[in-house]
Amino acid sequence: MTELLSNSAAETEQIGERLAKTLHGAEVIALFGGLGMGKTAFTRGLARGLGVTDGVSSPTFALVNEYHGAVPVYHFDMYRVQSWDDLYSTGFFDYLDNGVLVIEWSENIEGALPDDAIRVTIRRGAHDEQRIFQIEGAEL
Repeated sequence: MTELLSNSAAETEQIGERLAKTLHGAEVIALFGGLGMGKTAFTRGLARGLGVTDGVSSPTFALVNEYHGAVPVYHFDMYRVQSWDDLYSTGFFDYLDNGVLVIEWSENIEGALPDDAIRVTIRRGAHDEQRIFQIEGAEL
């Protein structure tokens, strides 16, 4: 497990870019952490590291945003997913192995995550802007 500190949104994006450099193009990145922890900022950096030039925003209402760079990036928000039927309705299973999946609120679909998912847990650090990233399943 790797543990990294971020003191700003820009540093959080840099951590995402750093992880992107280790990817091959068919990974699941499972993000864990509460509101305001920087999941979308992390995803913005990760997408940029994969060659995405479009703006990255939270998929809260769309459930999934698709971005195209060196590999496709599928950014999911599972906040409102409460059942297997809800999960199937997102199309989640159709996206597996077709690009990099980044999943916010992975806590809600823990049982559906692949065993080899890269797990990124984000929690508040010593002050309001600081975040602690714990990354399992990838070497940075």
